[in-house]
Amino acid sequence: MQRATRAKKIARGMTPKRGLAFVKRHGIVLQAARGPVPSLAEAIVGGPIGGSWWAQPKGAELYRAAEAISESEDVLVCKLVDGKVTYVHRRLWPALVKLAPRFSRDRLAKIWDEHTERGTHRSKSLPFPQWVPKDVLTDADALSEEAAEALLGSLVTQGRSALGTRATQRGESSIADTVPRTRRSRTSESRRSRR
Repeated sequence: MQRATRAKKIARGMTPKRGLAFVKRHGIVLQAARGPVPSLAEAIVGGPIGGSWWAQPKGAELYRAAEAISESEDVLVCKLVDGKVTYVHRRLWPALVKLAPRFSRDRLAKIWDEHTERGTHRSKSLPFPQWVPKDVLTDADALSEEAAEALLGSLVTQGRSALGTRATQRGESSIADTVPRTRRSRTSESRRSRR
């Protein structure tokens, strides 16, 4: 109940400043997808959304918040969770760097969009670890693996396939394989099997 009340308060008005605070508080946030971490889009709308977030009445509000978050020097924009746009606050970067060998390198690449002269967007990326500042590398070296796991929480300690872990890529099972699939996943699978 407390989580729903918080979501309603956020839904009243997500300014870019509040969007950054949301990412700082949670550490890892999905831009619009559903997953094992909070979603910025769901926080703005006040609950789960169906279809594209662009079509939501608060789509412009989400866009402004997402732009501010993406432009922040304190936020890494990558595809860490489920290969979806993910925001990682700087306070978690040392833990992410420390545990980087556990993740797919493409999930750790910094991503952004550039506007072309013709008005279109072009996706760009900077591979890991090229985007990592020296102070973060130093902090990561000083951090134990246990401390890094504690900072990243259950996402790492449960071996979630959503993070594109090395074990998952090699076809090894993880605890995530025993977790029931979401309703959305089953629906997608049943659609694929009918084709």
